[in-house]
Parts: sequence; structure tokens; C-alpha cells
Amino acid sequence: MKADDIFGGGDALYPAIAQNEATGEVLMLGYVNGEALRLTLQTGTAWFYSRSRRALWNKGETSGNTLLVDTVKVDCDGDALLMLCRPLGPTCHTGERSCFFREVTLA
Repeated sequence: MKADDIFGGGDALYPAIAQNEATGEVLMLGYVNGEALRLTLQTGTAWFYSRSRRALWNKGETSGNTLLVDTVKVDCDGDALLMLCRPLGPTCHTGERSCFFREVTLA
């Protein structure tokens, strides 16, 4: 399946979960458009769309903590992605391994 087959090449944003392929740990949630998905598939590194900056960004371009993408899967409705990755360093900008390090206490 090609990027255009999934999103039709539009500018709509879709959630993309990055998961450590070796451990199964969820690393982060980002958003992608058609161009970010195409760049991810072409380069083998995770590209996202920053909603605050309104621009594409390559994970690790500043920190060096790249996500190498081995597999991209689309959900059954075609509106979300799962990227199976090999992280090179911590994924979270705080230095944590995953962006999901804060636990909510159940009542």
C-alpha cells in the first residue's frame, strides 16, 4: 500500500503512534499528513507535522534521538497509523525513554 492510497495525498492530519518494535513500548503520539508519511517511507525515519509550528519535522533533527521506522501499519478505518520503530536514544523531549512516563492514579 502506498502513502497516496492511505490518505489520498491531502493535507488532513492523522494520529501516528510510534512504538518500539523490540519491546512493544509506546514511545510517542504525533500527527502526520500525506507529505510526512511519504518522507517517512522514503527516508526510513519518522517524520511528523507540528501543529504548533505548522511545519514538517523529522524526529531527532535537533536532539539526534531519531526513530528508525521499520514498519508502518494503518488501522482498519484508514485514519490512524502505527509506526514500529527502533529508537536511537530517548524519544521524549524531557529525556525520558517514552513520552508516556507519567501515570494517572485510579480511584
